[in-house]
Amino acid sequence: MLATSTGGVGRHVRSLVEGLAARGTPVSVFGPAATDALFGFAALGARFTAVEIAVGPRPVADAAALRRLRRSLGGVDVVHAHGLRAGLLALLARRGGTPTVVTLHNAVLGSPARRATSSVMERIVVRRADVVLAASDDLASRAQALGGTDVRLGPVAAPALSAAASSRDEVRASLDAGERPLVLAVGRLHAQKGFDVLVEAAARLAGRRPVPLVVIAGDGPLEDFLRRLVAQRRAPVRLLGRRDDVADLLAAADLVVLPSRWEARALVAQEALRAGRPLVATSVGGLPGLLGDGARLVPAEQPAALATAVAELLDDPAAAAALAERGRRRAARWPDEAATVEQVARVYAELVRR
Repeated sequence: MLATSTGGVGRHVRSLVEGLAARGTPVSVFGPAATDALFGFAALGARFTAVEIAVGPRPVADAAALRRLRRSLGGVDVVHAHGLRAGLLALLARRGGTPTVVTLHNAVLGSPARRATSSVMERIVVRRADVVLAASDDLASRAQALGGTDVRLGPVAAPALSAAASSRDEVRASLDAGERPLVLAVGRLHAQKGFDVLVEAAARLAGRRPVPLVVIAGDGPLEDFLRRLVAQRRAPVRLLGRRDDVADLLAAADLVVLPSRWEARALVAQEALRAGRPLVATSVGGLPGLLGDGARLVPAEQPAALATAVAELLDDPAAAAALAERGRRRAARWPDEAATVEQVARVYAELVRR
């Protein structure tokens, strides 16, 4: 079960659905119709039921979702909800003692009022769930502090990247990059991702020769704001919109940047290291534990530090290559999708035996 998703949560659920179905496990997915249209759960063999679970509170829609779930969950052996909103509805809707797993993918961010409201929801979810899987160490620690009795680390492995369909030169030509260094960022255009900080950092790099070209692949609610900021700061940044050729973009990039205010196990960070791209990322959430010395870590919300790290790696190709190689070695030790599916399947089997 999942709420509206256009990124990592949806991709993770898709990976689990595919892996479990391959093992012969009957899988049902409950979530918004638009999310199924994007990730194709039904096409993988899952039975899909449209339930409009939004990322924020919507009393009328939530009541309708709860009624639909209560009608639809009969005969289910284990419920696995992804995220707080889906977790809360799953626990409110569950029938009898149906075991319920909740994976926590994200920290609660936003205004003090939003955090206060969400902390109540967090406490309910982690205390009532039979097992809480946390995508990062800090999420696990918070769940335990809020009263979770069975909290485990649940790594979210990035799906394997498809091979690049276009050559480096073809991609760079399509972006009109010329001989300029190409700096890539990928993610939803949301405040959590810190792309406003990246724009400010890019503006500080505009005096370099040649001027780096910073491209951001993704869409989201801050697109108009970021376009205005790019224009105001005259930053060498181009917003590409949502792309399905991330493998091509990674192959063409000289450097990847992840300027987030918080992340657990960011899929783009995993993809960058597996692709052998040098990565500059913020030292937040689960990123230090995930990346170790395989990326250059900088403080969040500090454009000057971000710009300095990018400039230093662009000026020192040998250091960038050494960083990329450390990243490859680090990535080789991460659990892959198969290991992630195996861990989840073991949890389900344990709960059914109980």
